[in-house]
Amino acid sequence: MTAARVGPWEIVRPAGKGGMAEVLLVRGLEGRFAGREYALKRLLPALEADGDAVRLFSAEAELSRHLHHPNIVEVVDVGREGNSIYMVMDFVDGRDVGQIIKRCRQRKVQWPVDFAVYLTRALLDALDYAHGATGPTGAPLGVIHCDVSPSNFFVSRTGELKLGDFGVARSLIEGGADQVMGKPYYLSPEALDGHLSTHVDLWAVAVTLYELLTLQRPFQGKTPEAVFEATRSLRYVPVRELRPDVPVVIDELLTRAFSREQAARFQSAADFAQALSPLYDERVGTPLAISAVVRGLFGASD
Repeated sequence: MTAARVGPWEIVRPAGKGGMAEVLLVRGLEGRFAGREYALKRLLPALEADGDAVRLFSAEAELSRHLHHPNIVEVVDVGREGNSIYMVMDFVDGRDVGQIIKRCRQRKVQWPVDFAVYLTRALLDALDYAHGATGPTGAPLGVIHCDVSPSNFFVSRTGELKLGDFGVARSLIEGGADQVMGKPYYLSPEALDGHLSTHVDLWAVAVTLYELLTLQRPFQGKTPEAVFEATRSLRYVPVRELRPDVPVVIDELLTRAFSREQAARFQSAADFAQALSPLYDERVGTPLAISAVVRGLFGASD
């Protein structure tokens, strides 16, 4: 029996499915990819005739193939099979940070502060690169991820930390800056008003750090509108009220990151990362240590 394939990729098994696309675990059949496993993402068949869905997916593929950084899921191939566009990317064998936070809540264990800071620093390194990325001609791409959240940041079994899913990313160079997409809990006040800049991503990083430390989101509500109101009014519980062992300096850092005025916040991912660097013990917060704890949380077969 001939194995199912997509272009030069053999399908191993389904690996996931979302509202717009499915992900397959595939194995390379040719060239330098032969025998190696990757994740193949393609539009769901029902959306192959949807012009908007095709344009969005094509834009993700075009943008992602220019991004090459250790903390970003790398796209290694983009192709077409019949009416379906697909992209092939790193397969991160592990868990996303959203799953980790959920498991910590279930087990009533706190995620270590050093690990939270280290993960956030790696996420900021990925964004610092993406925000400054250039295309083949050297011209800036003007990338803004627009959907930074724990569910889009991955920890592999071997300690790799990677930001993925540039599906709603925007390029300021190409326009389209007035349409902001993303998960309600992670949108900044100005994003809610349709203003797009790299501050959108930095705000989402701060929300992610808060969530790693407290296992809950800072801005809450039973409806998206209630979440938006809490975000606009900056109504949240300071970290140390929920977790007193968090150093005061981290609470102060988050207060700055959630400032009402953009000018009072961190002005770049690099600035944010530099402020975090002294706040974790690099002998404790390491990728391998984090991956070991993740394996402990989920078990060998879970």
